[in-house]
Amino acid sequence: MDYTIKIGGEAGQGIQTVGDTLARVFSRSGYHVFTHQDYESRVRGGHNFFQIRVSDMPVMASREDIDILIAFDMESISEHAKEIKEQGQIVYDSSTLGKFKLEANISQVNTLDIPFTQLAIEHGGSKIMANTVATGAILGMLKMKLDILENIIKDTFKKKGQDIIKANINAARAGYDFAIKNCLTCRFVPADTSKAKMLLNTVEAIGFGAIASGCKFYAAYPMTPSTGIMNYLADKEKEYGIIVEQAEDEIAAINMALGASFAGVRAMTGSADGGFALMIEGLSLAAMTETPIVICIGQRPAPATGLPTRTEQGSLLFVINAAHGEFPRVVFAPGNPEQALYLTNKAFDLAEKYQIPVFIMFDQYLSDAQWTYETFDLSKLKYHDYRIRGEALKNLGDYKRHAYTSTGVSPLGIPGDSRHLIITDSDEHNEEGHLIEDSETRVKMVQKRLHQKLPFIKQEISPPVLYGNENPDIVLSGWGSTYGIMKEAVDTLSKEHKLAMLHFSEIYPMPGTDNFDYISVLKNAKLSICIEQNATGQFAKLIRTETGFEFNSKINKYDGRPFTVDLLVKQINEKTKSN
Repeated sequence: MDYTIKIGGEAGQGIQTVGDTLARVFSRSGYHVFTHQDYESRVRGGHNFFQIRVSDMPVMASREDIDILIAFDMESISEHAKEIKEQGQIVYDSSTLGKFKLEANISQVNTLDIPFTQLAIEHGGSKIMANTVATGAILGMLKMKLDILENIIKDTFKKKGQDIIKANINAARAGYDFAIKNCLTCRFVPADTSKAKMLLNTVEAIGFGAIASGCKFYAAYPMTPSTGIMNYLADKEKEYGIIVEQAEDEIAAINMALGASFAGVRAMTGSADGGFALMIEGLSLAAMTETPIVICIGQRPAPATGLPTRTEQGSLLFVINAAHGEFPRVVFAPGNPEQALYLTNKAFDLAEKYQIPVFIMFDQYLSDAQWTYETFDLSKLKYHDYRIRGEALKNLGDYKRHAYTSTGVSPLGIPGDSRHLIITDSDEHNEEGHLIEDSETRVKMVQKRLHQKLPFIKQEISPPVLYGNENPDIVLSGWGSTYGIMKEAVDTLSKEHKLAMLHFSEIYPMPGTDNFDYISVLKNAKLSICIEQNATGQFAKLIRTETGFEFNSKINKYDGRPFTVDLLVKQINEKTKSN
């Protein structure tokens, strides 16, 4: 079982509601699910879609071919009918779309005209329940049971009352019964169900990782695709004692987070890469004052506003080189929610341990996409309080905020927690934190912040994941959101080629080669392909700058849309033929 369902229509037609509900039904039925969305930056109108892949085997990426297309507008048919598989189905309501004729080249596609609106009025009482009819109809086409959907309806509308719950259940059953009776060409066979699975996206995993890491303050200005982190944490404020502040802009957001961190709590901020541009002076302030902070950066196509709801990996070198001055930083780029959870935890640990800024980079694709998991190993999460508090601080005979040490890491006390004066300055300063002008102290402080800390930080960075053949002729390399796409491409092509994937999620500083010589894997391969969603191959440039290795082939995509497995496999095959 491996089916792809695409729900297409205009913004405001409830596409996301249908998609989210179906994804929850599938995950609670025990199936593996992967979803992604494509939508325009407008409240109503435009063409949008929500795509779901459901399987009895793990899935981590979308495919090109569609088994079921739910068309809420004519553009869904004209845009996506060509993607329908031979035994696929187009589902529509002719009363709202009007009668239409399929083009000659797709005349063999199966279609099912379901009166969503009419059934909603007859059985639910309101045309607003047409989406519930559509959801039930899809489950009928797939020959799945309705019990899980009915439980979701009960949970969703429990505050609305029994009448609303009953009406939605009746609407779902009406769509289900209609599809069972009328979809005579449906050939879908559901696999046996198994244990229910979690369904989550990457920004939710980042938020959960922040809570598990002891984050107590989050400040941000809403900007796609990072807003989901703020929404997630705001929903958990009372439960976990977190303060979430919607700042007036990104400048205020990072400075609020720095103030909270200086005052003694773990703090985080986040924005899109465009909003991060406003945070850069605050980033340098964090570096100079050695104040721990975690910064989440959601990437989208640029320059300027670009395509605000699309996806890209165009800001890697910007984040690595942003801000004036030289100082250490760490950059992580998870490839899925599981990596996001553990890397967020590691980000807080390293930020606190070394008193540095740590970045978590993702993109619009990762922000919107959903995965299923059975469980996470929470024993892997670490929490160590590196700050000096209470009696430990009071009993210190002498306290210097920026004291010279063998590691470059100074004692981090809490202001107002003892008789000790805890002070720092954005100007260059001495060990006590008072500003200075002499060259000798300047040199010592640069060495302390940069040269002494950096070797220890580098030891903390894990090597890339190798998946596939251990002695590959072809190596696919990528970072961040390319994880699932590359992994499935390796699975697809492994019968034809000695193929492997090197996926980097701990990007900067570049991981060393003592524990795993990934550079030798790249050098020994006949074909090394760097796969990125940007125009200039930023990660390939980083590898060449840091290690001297240069890829002999690249695949770049920068149209604002994510890779699909089919497209990537096709491009890899083209590269193998030309080499």
